[in-house]
Amino acid sequence: MKLSISRAGSAVVIGALALTLAACGSDNPTGDAATDAATDATSTPAVEISGTFKGAGSSAQQNAINAWTAAFQGEHPGVTINYDGSGSGAGREQFIAGGVAWAGSDSPMKPEELESAKAPAACGPDGAIDIPVYISPIALAFNVPGVKELNISSQNAAKIFTGAITNWNDPALAADNEGATLPDLAITPVHRSDKSGTTNNFTDWLNKTAGDVWTNPKNDEWPLQGGDAAEKTSGVIGVVTDTPGAITYADESGVGADLGVAAINVGDQWVKPNAEGAANVVATSPVGGDGRAENDLAVSIDRTASAEGDYPLLLVSYGIVCNTYSDEATGNFVKAWIGYIVSEEGQQVAAQAAGSAPLSGDIATKAIAAAAAIQVG
Repeated sequence: MKLSISRAGSAVVIGALALTLAACGSDNPTGDAATDAATDATSTPAVEISGTFKGAGSSAQQNAINAWTAAFQGEHPGVTINYDGSGSGAGREQFIAGGVAWAGSDSPMKPEELESAKAPAACGPDGAIDIPVYISPIALAFNVPGVKELNISSQNAAKIFTGAITNWNDPALAADNEGATLPDLAITPVHRSDKSGTTNNFTDWLNKTAGDVWTNPKNDEWPLQGGDAAEKTSGVIGVVTDTPGAITYADESGVGADLGVAAINVGDQWVKPNAEGAANVVATSPVGGDGRAENDLAVSIDRTASAEGDYPLLLVSYGIVCNTYSDEATGNFVKAWIGYIVSEEGQQVAAQAAGSAPLSGDIATKAIAAAAAIQVG
């Protein structure tokens, strides 16, 4: 079951995690599995890391980033990590411009971005790769007074966000919610105004599962005119919370307890967002390929997955890093930081703080190996 933690509770959990990890007295920032992989790949001992390092990007990762930062800095008191959750698109832009050591993104880099990352400002000729660090369901979060349980099919979601369904008592919604009393209340769909990996994943799901209604391909930018909009996960959730009749899409970890969360149609089931269901879909989705570098682990999510318990409305969030860092301090930090994040320990920290699905199986092994293979100097 996915954990729901309030902002205050999250802060307590993060603090407790930092104290627990510090109390363990380990000098290993990446966990045993990651250390074994790193030793096999590089045959070099651990190095001391210190300094101030910047990252930027995914706001969906923010709760996990906060927890990872607290734990990592607890183990490495000489390190300061500053993360700007400005959105996936903005993070990738800052990374390519050479402004941050790594980027968080809820969608992998596009081919043209990978090419741009070969410029000296970013990574140089060895370029950049996408390493999965965070798997989470995307929720359809709604504010309908008196209604907490709701089924919304991908077809009806597409109609809501294109403006074809405009009222909560629409017969199409009533048909999927037998016995529920839906109010005569206008629907206010709310989308992200910034370049967003969550938007990319949501529009991909609509296109793959309701393509006769939603004809636009996946995109970081909202493709339609009109409607309410806000920046970042916290922005859209804030608008929906303040607007009776509103609905949005957001990483479930950012929804909170005040809003309802819809179940979506998966085959002949109605399934609410859950970390296990998201992880199941990722485990059966293709990874890499399409001319990407060996350690570029971009996941092609199977949006039509329909096995028992699957939840295909999800995002895989990545740590975007250079294959090679010419600056030794930055490279040593990124290698240790990403190695810690993808380790079993790091993934459990995120699961407790943000309710994400830990990397597992083949993708976990590949992510640990990719982090260990980052070159320094």
